[in-house]
Amino acid sequence: MGGGVTEAIQSLFSTNPLLPYSWYVTEIVLLYLLFYITMRFVPKYKIITLSLIIICMMLGMLLTKFPHWWINATPCFIIGMGKDLYENSALAKELFEKANDILGYRITDIMFEGTDEDLRQTKVTQPAVFLHSVISALCMGDDFKPEMTAGHSLGEFSALVAAGALSFEDGLKLVYARAMAMQKACEAQPSTMAAIIALPDEKVEEICEAISKEGEVVVAANYNCPGQIVISGSIEGINKACEQMKAAGAKRALPLKVGGAFHSPLMNPAKVELEAAINATEIHTPKCPVYQNVDALPHTDPAEIKANLVAQLTASVRWTQTVKNMVADGADDFTECGPGAVLQGLIKKIDGSVNAHGIA
Repeated sequence: MGGGVTEAIQSLFSTNPLLPYSWYVTEIVLLYLLFYITMRFVPKYKIITLSLIIICMMLGMLLTKFPHWWINATPCFIIGMGKDLYENSALAKELFEKANDILGYRITDIMFEGTDEDLRQTKVTQPAVFLHSVISALCMGDDFKPEMTAGHSLGEFSALVAAGALSFEDGLKLVYARAMAMQKACEAQPSTMAAIIALPDEKVEEICEAISKEGEVVVAANYNCPGQIVISGSIEGINKACEQMKAAGAKRALPLKVGGAFHSPLMNPAKVELEAAINATEIHTPKCPVYQNVDALPHTDPAEIKANLVAQLTASVRWTQTVKNMVADGADDFTECGPGAVLQGLIKKIDGSVNAHGIA
């Protein structure tokens, strides 16, 4: 029986790119029923009913035309995240308060009672997701016995804490250092990312390479599941890539609302700062293998883990291959720890034969 600790980064996207269309079809059926009932039983209200139907149809078409509204409506963090843990577990409360002291501000106030805008601050987002993920795992106590762990991007730090390679305190400090270094890199050069749906990996890579040769920066950043890749790079490069990928047959090529080109060469300025922080941190031999993003392979050697953490900042997240390798090595039951259920959906798309559930 294999297990995995997984976590999403930022606000990736809905794991069902057809959601807007299935919703739209459902809307049409329900509106038809409404109109039929009105004409059958209360025909005097037919003008009002028709007006409502027209408005609803227009909204449905807008959501279908701009499905990224749905994508960005499913972030991996929400106001109140972790509050139940804090209120119902002495251990969780102790760890959250320790985090407040380490960070130098009360992140719990923002997580539990803040606004969406507050929670989206770089210095808050990544530590908040990390805390919720790690604390939810640690609060399982003796029931938490993973045979292997993995994390998507930021989640790799959570996976290392869960596997005992990093202490809670050091993990939080590194996540905060990573967030601040990435923010500086984003401010130095505006950049972005985009989700590409239903285009072969090889074609995505080919288009990225061609545009990069023209002087722009565009790379495949996240291999999330078959038919779902996120690209990263300069704003102009991403715009060109989206146009060319749609022309090549992609069902969707959607710019994402993110702060910068994560997992691309544009994060190189952050790499130097993060490398110094990682090298100054003690990493222990984990109690179980940790599958890392850069090569999708299991690692237990502290030196290798450090090198891969540094490389991860500018390298692709090979999530599809990670899950495949974990399954090949015996994993058949995955537990996503923390907010949201994005990775549960991705895992099921990668291998429908395994179980995937979550704890929060």
